[in-house]
Amino acid sequence: MSKFKKLVLTVAILAMTATGLSGCGGSGGASGSSEQLNIGVTSFADTLEPTEQYFSWVVMRYGVGETLVKFNDEMGAEPWLAESWELGSDNLTWTFKIRDGVKFSNGTALTADLVKASLERTFEMSKRASSDFFQYDAMTAEGSNLIIKTKSPTPGLPGCLADPLFLIVDTTVDTSTFATDGPVCTGPYAVKSFDKEKCVVVKNENYWDGEVPYNEVNIQVIDDANTRAMALQSGEVDMAVNISSSDLALFEGSESFDINSIASLRTVLSFMNQRGPLADVKVRQAVIRALDRQTYADNLLHGTFEAGKAPIPPSLDYGFDTLKDENAYNLESAKQLLAEAGYADTNGDGIVEKDGQNLTLQYVIYDSRAELPILATATQANLKEIGIDVKVETYEYTTLLDMQENGEYDLLIWNVITANTGDPENYLKEYWKTHTDENKNANTAGYSNPEVDAVLDQLSTEFDTAKRRELVIQAQQLIMNDAASVFYAYPETNIISSRKITGVEMLPADYYWLTKEIKPAQ
Repeated sequence: MSKFKKLVLTVAILAMTATGLSGCGGSGGASGSSEQLNIGVTSFADTLEPTEQYFSWVVMRYGVGETLVKFNDEMGAEPWLAESWELGSDNLTWTFKIRDGVKFSNGTALTADLVKASLERTFEMSKRASSDFFQYDAMTAEGSNLIIKTKSPTPGLPGCLADPLFLIVDTTVDTSTFATDGPVCTGPYAVKSFDKEKCVVVKNENYWDGEVPYNEVNIQVIDDANTRAMALQSGEVDMAVNISSSDLALFEGSESFDINSIASLRTVLSFMNQRGPLADVKVRQAVIRALDRQTYADNLLHGTFEAGKAPIPPSLDYGFDTLKDENAYNLESAKQLLAEAGYADTNGDGIVEKDGQNLTLQYVIYDSRAELPILATATQANLKEIGIDVKVETYEYTTLLDMQENGEYDLLIWNVITANTGDPENYLKEYWKTHTDENKNANTAGYSNPEVDAVLDQLSTEFDTAKRRELVIQAQQLIMNDAASVFYAYPETNIISSRKITGVEMLPADYYWLTKEIKPAQ
């Protein structure tokens, strides 16, 4: 199993100009495709409408959707449906040359006009698109070129367009059926059937980028990590995504399975709602200092996570080792901070109170990722040691999204990719820039710091790579100093596969699970 490694990112702006269930199936026919592949995954999608919630991630993970740009194994932006792009001298006008010879799964040829229509649909239907990624003044199609003029300089636009939200769909069909039947896209596979428990995809006969290995792929949603591991062991599935740390030993050293594991770009964190008792910075500091994050990583998570302290993981080159953590584990300091905030256990019940109110926190979690209940339970135990009562409540992911959007929590757990556009700009802006009517981001915890806002505003228009790095480090330190969120740990991520198949690769961008490279072993 690989150790955590540095992924020194080449920010997407440096590429301003780019050139462009058991068996693995019976024998294939004249096409060379094999019959069937079975995989086990976690999924949060109620539908396959890509503009709803984060469901576009699922569409791409299932080998159905593709974007203009994709990321390589070092998170560099590379051509995909766009064969090249360049930025004009005004730092606003981008020209993307759309690849010739691409067809949607229904046989319709991909054109710049259809790419334009797809992106316009995304902006129209998704509230996240314009505010969280970029805004444009004009979008035009001229021959094979798509020209996007942004409202302000947007250094990371190619990386933005690599996010699954911007996967390209055929808008000439009845798009109202996308939710139930899946969107019409350009990927190696097309949706045959879908429900929340299982999605079946079939070979895209019109695929543009080589042979598609399987006639059919059964994608089973197995949210429980232990059950997912058992399904892989038994041969019910041929590969499984994100086996839990406690089950990895079942496959290590096996002659029957391959483990593809890397240091991820993810951070496991908890938002702290600053409209209740966590409005007091001393209480937030006490919460963080009471959490033994190193023990969580080493023991509870079996060394497959690195202990957290900062918004961005050490797998990315954004100053992790230089950032100062003023809220490292210190129970006595945590107790002292609560006392300074006016809390005391006056009735001897083990819970501190203030003005007659016990310090009780509602902790909202989802459990489709194995580490989240573990971390929530450990948090509950650690905070009890300093007199804070924590009520852990488990919800389905889609419900949790609604609660997050509405600020209905004290603590809310999150596992998120920190560089979904090639660098952390959007991640930082989405969760720690002040939430306003104009900036309707996901920062619903009430956190606001004008210094952070100013740094992030500067970052959004800065093209120099070294200066961008400095600004990211500065923003992180300010967020840490404010004790804005709990940063628990940084996970490895994995795909474990039977040796009956080859071509399985877990990439830093957690979008590419089922690909045309996965095929039967010879």
